[in-house]
Amino acid sequence: MSEREITTVSQDELERQEVYIEALNRIDGKRKKSCYIETYGCQMNEHDSEKMEAILERLGYVGTETKEDADLILINTCLVRENAELKVYGKVGSLKHLKENNPEIILGICGCMMQQEEVRKVIKEKHSFMDLIFGTHNIHKLPEYIYKHNQQSGMIVDVWEDGGRIVEGVPSKRKFDHKALVNITFGCNNFCTYCIVPYTRGREKSREVEDILEEIRGLISEGCKEITLLGQNVNSYGKTLENRIAFADLLREIDKLPGIERVRFMTSHPKDLSDELISAMAECDSVCEHIHLPFQAGNNRVLKTMNRKYTKEQYLELVDKIKRAIPDIAITTDIIVGFPGETYEEFEDTLDVVRKVGFDAAYTYLYSIREGTPAAEMKDQIPEDEKSRRFKELLDTLNPIGYEKNLKMVGKVESVLVEGTSKNNEEVLSGRTRSGKLINFKGTADLIGSIVDVKIEEARTWTLNGSLAGEA
Repeated sequence: MSEREITTVSQDELERQEVYIEALNRIDGKRKKSCYIETYGCQMNEHDSEKMEAILERLGYVGTETKEDADLILINTCLVRENAELKVYGKVGSLKHLKENNPEIILGICGCMMQQEEVRKVIKEKHSFMDLIFGTHNIHKLPEYIYKHNQQSGMIVDVWEDGGRIVEGVPSKRKFDHKALVNITFGCNNFCTYCIVPYTRGREKSREVEDILEEIRGLISEGCKEITLLGQNVNSYGKTLENRIAFADLLREIDKLPGIERVRFMTSHPKDLSDELISAMAECDSVCEHIHLPFQAGNNRVLKTMNRKYTKEQYLELVDKIKRAIPDIAITTDIIVGFPGETYEEFEDTLDVVRKVGFDAAYTYLYSIREGTPAAEMKDQIPEDEKSRRFKELLDTLNPIGYEKNLKMVGKVESVLVEGTSKNNEEVLSGRTRSGKLINFKGTADLIGSIVDVKIEEARTWTLNGSLAGEA
């Protein structure tokens, strides 16, 4: 299959689903139905769930907060972390009593875990009460699966081993009116030795520029203020397109759109972050002063074993370039502790990178074995107690840096997109600065979704407190 064929937009897929939607609505379109979607994993999975919720809404389903009230339950799975996988098996097992009490309920499981044959085998053998199994590439076929479930008995299993085509036009029900997730690439070609994503999401493919711009225009017209561009490696955007375009040029095109206010993106792979992209970030008014730049480990031997394709020195040089071009930028990262064979002395290189960069925040993980990846077969797996000791040392290094970063912001006035109420106090609003800092402040609910100026008055390790600028 050629690169062009890989990225061909396929409308016939959606047109066929329209037939199933019409048929289902004729059968029971007037009946009130509720659905419950439980999502694990990254923002890619969150966006997939938004699409499924929009599809179900067209079928007359309304979201519910509890599984017990649902007529249809979907579990959207993640395979990146072992804990998420174990939780999913537990959740699936807990659904059996719902099926026993209500045989008409539809139970489905989808997402990254389903892309692995051995996982599907476990579900089919141990959880045969499940009705639908599908993967990451074919969520748009949900109406077809529900229709066929209503017409026949037995489990429906449909998993595409590789998403060869991008199906444009799948609707999405956003969680927030003021911000949205927009895919620009699907899949990954990097094959980091610890990562299962290339095996579950398939090979990398980019959406056409005009399809991305058209989606964002629609979001802006609906009042969306912040767009987050999604891809396993956004920096390699455009490489599978017939008319190649760099990610930097895509950012410039988005920045030209009337009404665009904030643009974020994730995730950036250091090996593909070009000087031109740094220039575009600095020059585009809508692009926020924040970059998520995973370095994973600080030792060159470990990085090579991870297949990351950069060195500690190259990463630090890249960070230096970014800081020179965008002095106020916030840099966040991912770090893995206890990769197979990593010595304590090699782990100290990771701590050295943390100190030299001064990250604003970090997602930190204990390495866990992912079956099907090269790292799972490596010798010298690190004992859990040793990984835990290093993990604590890493947090003890990160936390004071994060606090010092936030402390320097006290007294400043920042532009904040109000996202909602604080988790700890419904009378307090929370939002994020352009640099991605979470800030809590008093205000009225009518401010949710708007951009306001907030004076920062107190720093904590990972959050800030403040008040609306101009108020006592």
